[in-house]
Amino acid sequence: MLGYITLGTKDLDRAAKFYDAIAAELGTPRLFTTDKFIAWGVPDGPAGIGVGYPFDGNPMTVGNGVMAALQAKDKAQVDRIHALALSLGGTCEGPPGPRGDTFYGGYFRDLDGNKLNAFVMG
Repeated sequence: MLGYITLGTKDLDRAAKFYDAIAAELGTPRLFTTDKFIAWGVPDGPAGIGVGYPFDGNPMTVGNGVMAALQAKDKAQVDRIHALALSLGGTCEGPPGPRGDTFYGGYFRDLDGNKLNAFVMG
């Protein structure tokens, strides 16, 4: 159902380094880059992610209650993505671990404060 999600940034170059590293771990290439926006994903594949300056020209803000979830292939990859995000300057919003019987996830914020998680079901 979800085609892609876009997150705002205050510094596109800084955000690009953060998301390039996360996307590399997920095996997801950049789809395109402009001077205001970068997208990662696979054509006709699972949902992608983009980061850019707000279209309306107003300052970027973080949405309260908004989170992007990145599907990992296994628990070890969840752990790696979470650790990678923190090593790149992200902040922990909940360490990797089980949440219920069938969900394993690790939560973090990017350099602009956007909330994400890496997760696997099963």
